[in-house]
Amino acid sequence: MKKKNLILVSIVIIFIFFLIYIAYIFNYIPHRKYTNEYFNIKTYISKYDKDEDGIDDQTDILKSAREYLNTKPKYKSKYYGTGYPSDEYGVCTDVVAFGLKNSGYDLMELVNKDIKNNRDKYNIDVVDKNIDFRRVDNLKIYFENNAISLTTNIKDIDAWQGGDIVIFRNHIGIVSNYRNKSGIPFILHHANPYQKYYEEDILEYRDDIIGHYRIS
Repeated sequence: MKKKNLILVSIVIIFIFFLIYIAYIFNYIPHRKYTNEYFNIKTYISKYDKDEDGIDDQTDILKSAREYLNTKPKYKSKYYGTGYPSDEYGVCTDVVAFGLKNSGYDLMELVNKDIKNNRDKYNIDVVDKNIDFRRVDNLKIYFENNAISLTTNIKDIDAWQGGDIVIFRNHIGIVSNYRNKSGIPFILHHANPYQKYYEEDILEYRDDIIGHYRIS
């Protein structure tokens, strides 16, 4: 009887540890954050200040993305006649769009202009200014054409800086200025309706990174 109880207790303990591990992997348990200084990484500061607010573009994009996410947008894909979401809803591309918009870069206008000038590069049947800049595939092409393309090797930690843009298959986010214990940065993003935190340690668990960019 004691042996059976011991086996049962062991199974329960293993199951609990498994649940904790799963919760940690999916960021339902907060991960410890480290700064660039901890790894002796020099923080990148842009030479540009597009909106002339006294904050360099790289820092401004990171700050603006955080400010948008602090509004706690709910995940839902909707069409807006104004282009930018004007209610409490949003999707992954809106993190980038608002991060850039509040730093002086109107992504709706910029993507629309690039599509018109490089129609052959975009797989678009009907151009729609209000939605084209909110599609990951289009942003991949836009940043490839107009931003600095950087490494997708997450172990090259010095090359990843807060305010960079990272693109996955069917997803996009802003690189955080915080890192995990290996020096790999967290990501500011909005992935689904069940996401608990908007800043997550996800790069090590993704095998679909297809782009890493910096606004020049």
